[in-house]
Amino acid sequence: MVVVESAGMTDVGRRRKGNEDALYLDDQQGLYVVSDGMGGHRAGEVASELVVKTIRDVMAGFETPAAVDGSLSPVADRLVGAIYEGNRKVFEAGRGKDAYRGMGATVSAAVLTDKTLITANVGDSPIYLIHDGHIDQLSVTHNVVSEQAAFDPEAASSLGEDVKYLLTRAMGIEESVSPDVFELPFFRGDAVVISSDGLSDLVSPEEIQAVVGEQTADRACRTLVDMANQRGGHDNITVIVVKIKEIKQRGLIGKLRSGLARKAIGFLQRYL
Repeated sequence: MVVVESAGMTDVGRRRKGNEDALYLDDQQGLYVVSDGMGGHRAGEVASELVVKTIRDVMAGFETPAAVDGSLSPVADRLVGAIYEGNRKVFEAGRGKDAYRGMGATVSAAVLTDKTLITANVGDSPIYLIHDGHIDQLSVTHNVVSEQAAFDPEAASSLGEDVKYLLTRAMGIEESVSPDVFELPFFRGDAVVISSDGLSDLVSPEEIQAVVGEQTADRACRTLVDMANQRGGHDNITVIVVKIKEIKQRGLIGKLRSGLARKAIGFLQRYL
């Protein structure tokens, strides 16, 4: 059993007229989702809401997920299937109405099971894990500059501002989509932060870690949104903060599993 303290907040920012971000958080489900929509005439708002609603309903068992290959754990498979289904719905909605043509969205989702943290993302909305005094990005950034930097950092540094942040993957743009998925252990005192780029473009990971470490989840969300707005608020701003307060292990097996997992994380931090 996992006891958490969570909060979420979305804000229109200083320059946008409407809010195309959407979020969902449910401690009972252990499900936390942020989606950043794109498209004119409120199409971005439609896309992000459709993504969040579909993932919520699939994970709750109200909808059947799209087929996956079964190579992941059952919960991770279901999350990937929910993302597939959300992509299909946005893609079909974009083809069915002229005002929605070309709409899309990012999605970043986290699921807490009794044993592991599962994350999946499409696009550039980051997922951070704060653990043992460090903050690490668990999501993969799907934009031109990040993917270029992976194999040619020098070329990435010369990209123009008009192309470097263009998304290379998004929900609903193509008939199929490929999310990046991770599953790892978590521990008491850890925190998970999911945001739209309206926050991450203006507030550094180290600043996020400091705020989350010092404040309650609810207050941290408010502080982080205020920081982004004070620095220009050029986009919609959305953030979810989840703090792991307690993990109730069952018996000796649970304790052994926790100890081994801690050693595994220590090994990764030293050598990766």
